[in-house]
Amino acid sequence: MKCTQEVENMVCVKKGCDNGPAPIPEEGKWVKAREIKDISGFTHGVGWCAPQQGACKLTLNIKGGIIEEALIETLGCTGMTHSGAMAGEILPGKTLLEAMNTDLVCDAINTAMRELFLQIVYGRSQSAFSEGGLPIGAGLEDLGKGLRSVTGTVYGTRQKGARYLETTEGYITKLALDANSEIIGYSFVHLGKMMDLIHKGYSADDALAEASGTYGRYHDAETYINPREE
Repeated sequence: MKCTQEVENMVCVKKGCDNGPAPIPEEGKWVKAREIKDISGFTHGVGWCAPQQGACKLTLNIKGGIIEEALIETLGCTGMTHSGAMAGEILPGKTLLEAMNTDLVCDAINTAMRELFLQIVYGRSQSAFSEGGLPIGAGLEDLGKGLRSVTGTVYGTRQKGARYLETTEGYITKLALDANSEIIGYSFVHLGKMMDLIHKGYSADDALAEASGTYGRYHDAETYINPREE
C-alpha cells in the first residue's frame, strides 16, 4: 500500500482498544457483523421508480449472507412486472452484496433492494428477535388464497364519486347503494379461491358461485351498480 511522504514521516501511534462493530439483532441473537456472511434475516421493503408511476414490494429471506427466498410484488407498470419475473430468477442464490450490485432493470426493484439492504445490515429485519429466523417459504404467507397478492384498487371523481374495484376480499362485481346513493356494501369474487377450485375440477360456474360473497349491508341496498360500467 502506497503512502504519501507526509504519512511516511509521521511517528507511529499505537491504536487503543478496539471493540469492533456494534452488535445487531439477528434471528434471536446479537451479532457483530464484519462480513456479508454474518448477515441473516427476513424482511420486506418498498421501492419506486424515478417517475413514481410504479412500486415494488420486495421480500427477502437471507441466511448466512445468501438470499434463499425472494418474493417480488409489483404495481402500476407493465414493464416492472416483466422485470419482476427476471428478478425472481436472479436474486435467489446471490449474496446480499451481489444483489445490491446487480442491475434488476426496473428502478423500483433496484430501489427496493437498496432499502432492504439498509434495513437488514442495520439489524432492522422482521425476524431480528425470532430465534432461528423464519423458514424458507415464509414469504408466501404474505399472499392470499391461490398465492395471489393482496391488492386494493379504488377510483373516484368529484363529479361521480367513488368506485371500489378490488379490495382485500377480491374483485368487486357490484356496489350496493342506499337511498342517498352512498356505498353501503359490495359483492365480490375471490379470484385466487376461484382458480383453486377450477384446478380441483369444479366447473367455472360452480367455482364462481363458491368464491363469491358480499360485504357490509349489501342486501339492504336500494340499488346496485357495476363499478366498471355504471
